[in-house]
Amino acid sequence: MKAMTKAELAEAAGVSRQTMRLWLKDPYIRDRLASMNLKKNQHILPPAAVEIIVEHYSIEIEK
Repeated sequence: MKAMTKAELAEAAGVSRQTMRLWLKDPYIRDRLASMNLKKNQHILPPAAVEIIVEHYSIEIEK
């Protein structure tokens, strides 16, 4: 997994950036990202955060 912006992740998932923002507000995702000391306004998500989101929402990412 590689670091991605929220916009790149939304594009990979085939959803709008607004939908991605809503997904990131999901309590499970929000708590997991907070435990990684990530801020809500963080533009680039580290690989570990991308992996959590990809697995939770079954997003197919080319490696």
